[in-house]
Amino acid sequence: MIHSNAERGASLVDLCDLSFDNSFVRELPADSLLRNVPRAVRNACYTRVEPTPVPAPQLLAWADPVGEMLGALPPDSSTGPVAEVLGGNRVLPGMQPYAARYGGHQFGQWAGQLGDGRAITLAEVVSPDGMRHDLQLKGAGRTPYSRTADGRAVLRSSVREYMCSEAMHYLGVPTTRALSLVATGEAVVRDMFYDGNPQAEPGAVVCRVAPSFVRFGNFEILADHEELDALKRLADYVIGTHFPELGAPSPATYARWFEEICWRTATMIAEWMRVGFVHGVMNTDNMSILGLTIDYGPYGWLEGYDPRWTPNTTDAQWRRYCYGNQPQIALWNLARLGVALAPLIEDKTALENGLAVFGETYERASHRMLADKLGLVSLDWEGDDHLLSDLFELLQEVETDMTLFFRLLAALPVESAADTADDSGLVEPLRRAFYTDEAFAPAQRSRLGGWLRRYIARVRQEQGGVPASERIERMNRANPKYVLRNYLAQQAIDALERGDAAYMARLMAVLQHPYDEQPRHDELADRRPEWARHKPGCSALSCSS
Repeated sequence: MIHSNAERGASLVDLCDLSFDNSFVRELPADSLLRNVPRAVRNACYTRVEPTPVPAPQLLAWADPVGEMLGALPPDSSTGPVAEVLGGNRVLPGMQPYAARYGGHQFGQWAGQLGDGRAITLAEVVSPDGMRHDLQLKGAGRTPYSRTADGRAVLRSSVREYMCSEAMHYLGVPTTRALSLVATGEAVVRDMFYDGNPQAEPGAVVCRVAPSFVRFGNFEILADHEELDALKRLADYVIGTHFPELGAPSPATYARWFEEICWRTATMIAEWMRVGFVHGVMNTDNMSILGLTIDYGPYGWLEGYDPRWTPNTTDAQWRRYCYGNQPQIALWNLARLGVALAPLIEDKTALENGLAVFGETYERASHRMLADKLGLVSLDWEGDDHLLSDLFELLQEVETDMTLFFRLLAALPVESAADTADDSGLVEPLRRAFYTDEAFAPAQRSRLGGWLRRYIARVRQEQGGVPASERIERMNRANPKYVLRNYLAQQAIDALERGDAAYMARLMAVLQHPYDEQPRHDELADRRPEWARHKPGCSALSCSS
């Protein structure tokens, strides 16, 4: 992960030599106090605060593609100036670090002021292609928004955020990115299971990268406190910087902007559902105004298909943020944003239109994606609704790995399957997707075999003269072979804690091509092993980080 001069791109420069901008700081109201102590902040969008230095910053990982996007060379040393910057020990000329102020609805209840309690944005980089990117350190120390926390992050959560940010990007899901992972050389005490047994864990800082980290909650806190001038300034800044095509600020522009946010959010959620991703903490302070996946905490991928599954132990009872609820929770969150923006938009009908855009966009996108997953051109034929509903019922009746099932479905010999083929022969190509042999018990095998016959007939009806290779390619572009399963992430964490970064490097390289076969890495596509079913970090996770 550390590279020699020979590998460097001629057009790239050292991170320390990049030019930085600070438009967020320059154009928006700042906290008038400079005391870095937990407190209520008023009439401000951010507080100027610098990272708290750590004892021994050491670069553990650097994402070459993100560095190239920013125009930055991969560093030669794991402990040099770049590690000092990305660990929080050095602020470069031109940087004006700050922590953002925001509130949020957490698990459906207004939580008041939240804010960047351990995230500090260093500056904005204008990349070679003219795009603007925020560099934000997570785990960089206390801010006025830390409340009773220490502002730090542990290695396990930082590894998960670093890896998942990049894995989601290569899956084609709108997301923030991650540039680096830095060990701090100090211990951080966390109660991982919230059971009264805190333990010291290695600390780390991840550098997150996004055009903006503004969330729904940035607007909610201003509206809740009736700070309407700041609300308008923030909206105007976001539109002017990130949505300039919408035109000059006006009530009509704000309405179009809200519709765009609804459209982007719907598109993002449809992509989550396509790949089986579960965010785990869809609070409004974890919803990006740009429609990006943000804040990777207790996330996970569906393994056994279960719409009621959540990776978040805090949500285990109510399952508010389970896989199947994600579309309706996104809509609920957008409604909260609409309330916050109401003083600017004025016309209630415009807000309702925006929420309608979410529903229409999500329905269209999810139908298109499901059609792609099944290798069909569309899902508007008579009987398609039943074909889908029957499939998802079958996937729940026995423990079925969602990722593997859809990937293996492409290998079903649709064109050559004999109409008289027995159920065993039809089901066998899908064997790797099932966690037990229950799927091959006579009754279940008969039901699945019956569905597969209907599916084969449906594909044959639509396919006409289209070569099978085209259908299979379309399915394989929609159905990843490799996703960042929790047990894989935990194995990377375990290895890194032993000082071995090779496993994570290999896994990250594979996840850069999630739709390719990569036969040398087949074991990284296996369903969750039985030993990982209840192992900490391999299934459900707490919010402890």
